[in-house]
Amino acid sequence: MAEDAPERIRIDKWLWHARFCKTRGLAQELVQGKRVRVNGLRVEKPGRAIGPGDVLTLRIGADTRLVRVLGCGTRRGPASEAQELYELVEAGA
Repeated sequence: MAEDAPERIRIDKWLWHARFCKTRGLAQELVQGKRVRVNGLRVEKPGRAIGPGDVLTLRIGADTRLVRVLGCGTRRGPASEAQELYELVEAGA
């Protein structure tokens, strides 16, 4: 991860950087559609800041994913770089 990465980032931008959404617009729709929770609390505004340590619950289609934010990133890079931004949290862990 880049050393110049910000400490916190907008959730829509992070979802796009981490490749959960193909475009930032789709990331904004995901958040505004009430399909994202941060630390258990529903988020409705794409400008909500998140940072390392936050746990996100994402409902994408029929899937629900629980991920822990590890970093903010500075760009939408290759998939290998995006995977360094989060870790999947096991159900019940």
